[in-house]
Amino acid sequence: MEDINETGRPGGESAFGARTTGGTSGTGGTRAAGTGRAAGGARRRRGASMADVAKLAGVSAQTVSRVSNGFPGVVESTRDHVLAAMKELGYRPNSAARALKRGEFRTLGVIMFNLSTTGNMRTLEAVAVSAAHEGYATTLLPVTVPTQDGVRGAFTRLGELAVDGIVIVMEVHLLDSATVSLPPHAQVVVVDSNAGDRYCVVDTDQAGGARAAVQHLLGLGHETVWHLAGPEESFAAERRVDSWRAVLGEAGRPVPPLLRGDWSAESGYRAGLRIAADPSCTAVFVANDQMVLGLLRALRERGRDVPGDISVVGFDDIPDAASFVPPLTTVHQDFGEVGRRCVDSVLRQIRNNEPERGTTLVPTRLIVRQSTAPPPARS
Repeated sequence: MEDINETGRPGGESAFGARTTGGTSGTGGTRAAGTGRAAGGARRRRGASMADVAKLAGVSAQTVSRVSNGFPGVVESTRDHVLAAMKELGYRPNSAARALKRGEFRTLGVIMFNLSTTGNMRTLEAVAVSAAHEGYATTLLPVTVPTQDGVRGAFTRLGELAVDGIVIVMEVHLLDSATVSLPPHAQVVVVDSNAGDRYCVVDTDQAGGARAAVQHLLGLGHETVWHLAGPEESFAAERRVDSWRAVLGEAGRPVPPLLRGDWSAESGYRAGLRIAADPSCTAVFVANDQMVLGLLRALRERGRDVPGDISVVGFDDIPDAASFVPPLTTVHQDFGEVGRRCVDSVLRQIRNNEPERGTTLVPTRLIVRQSTAPPPARS
């Protein structure tokens, strides 16, 4: 029968890939040829156990467990002794064995539909950092083609992996489909979705941020505000569009034709050429800062000054927004807080072993810089 060493690896493989046989002699842990093993059968000592580490460090096995799991509350000098003993003995904690014992894997899965947008990447970073702070690893499953088959495939793969909970960064209307189902028994949090009646949703207050942007421009005296929106299939883009229209309607202002982009600077440039050609446009609200980059280039090429001729407000407040020319007035999204709330929610579901429903909105705030001003005086 194949023996299992104390690192939990079948076939006697040690933590470093060396092959062990599960037995030792009484003299140094090796067994010479001719003592019951075929030639060349020098046998290596079994892998170190938690008890071995505890004995060498002069502490309890519970203390070793706390150190190996990264739990707080261990005196620093004791932690150093335990880590030194682990290193000396070549001990590596067996996460698979711990998972089987506890019934948890301390891993969160993340399904993400777009790895190129600023918001998604900053949300992913915040989720990973928050999860690590709580002692959880993160497994990312990108869905390159946002189709129902792609979503089902990602859910199926996550169901096969050892994850305790799932964070879904959802930009498209796929959870509405009855054919898409989540892995059973997995606790789920969704970002950027309207599925709060079925799942726990955490999102930025998209509507509130758009409202602040449009009201700011109207407050400066602009007759109306144009809008360069994101893709039609995006929840966030649609909520910003709805809010833009609502604010203009409430103020009794005309609603200009809606322009669409795909979140990229190139799409902002194309829309900017159209805006630059219309002398009636004095203010534009852009659905993300990346598209603002292209729009500013188009306006500059066509001789339209910002903010002298046209005021511009973005959305996201990316780290470089203050370095735009001119520095960009934009809606700040707290991606870090979105990520933290996602992790808090999914861990709460894991601890309570009960799914949650409802939507949590993280507030936005308008950052006023130099890209907005009152409209030019009419001649």
